[in-house]
Amino acid sequence: MAASITLFEQKGFSETSIQDIVDMLGVTKGTFYYYFKSKEELLMDIHLRYIEALLENQKRIIEDSTKTIKEKVFEIVYMLIHNIEKQGRQARIFFREMKHLNEDHLKKIVEKRDLFRYNLQLLIEEGMRNGEFRDDLPPSIATLTVLGAANWSYQWFQPDGKLSDFEVAKHMVSILLEGIEKK
Repeated sequence: MAASITLFEQKGFSETSIQDIVDMLGVTKGTFYYYFKSKEELLMDIHLRYIEALLENQKRIIEDSTKTIKEKVFEIVYMLIHNIEKQGRQARIFFREMKHLNEDHLKKIVEKRDLFRYNLQLLIEEGMRNGEFRDDLPPSIATLTVLGAANWSYQWFQPDGKLSDFEVAKHMVSILLEGIEKK
C-alpha cells in the first residue's frame, strides 16, 4: 500500500500501472492479485483507511466532555492538518484520485465523507445553540467553510515550513471563528 501511495502521488493513479507497483516492491503480479482484484480496489482501500481513521478520531474528539465546542472544532481542524503532515501522500491521493473510483466505491467514500461533514455540522450547531458561535449563519455554510479551509491545506501546508501544524491550526481556527476584521 505504501508503495502504491508513493507511485500514485508521483505519477497519478491513471499513469501508475500494476507493473510499476510490483516492480517497486520486487514481487510478481500474482502477489498483487492475491491481495487486490484490481488497481481500483487498491485505491478504494487507500480511501477507506484514510476516511475511517478520520472518522474514528473525529468521534473521539466530539465525545470528549471536558472540552468546549470551540476546542473541539480546533481539535478537528488540527487533526486534519496534522494528518496532512503525517499522511500527506494519502491525503493528496484521497482528494486528488477519488474521481477514479467506480460508482459503488465512490458512493461508499462519499457517504463516509458526508458523515464527517455532518458530525462537524452537528458540533457547530451545538455551538450556535449554546452561545459559543454566532447563530445568524447557516450551519451548513459554516461547516463547509471550516472543512474547505482545512482540507485544502494539503495543497499548501509545508510540515517543514515556518509554522507547525499546531500553529497553522490555531491561526486557521482563529480566522474562521473570529475573522480577520480589526476590532
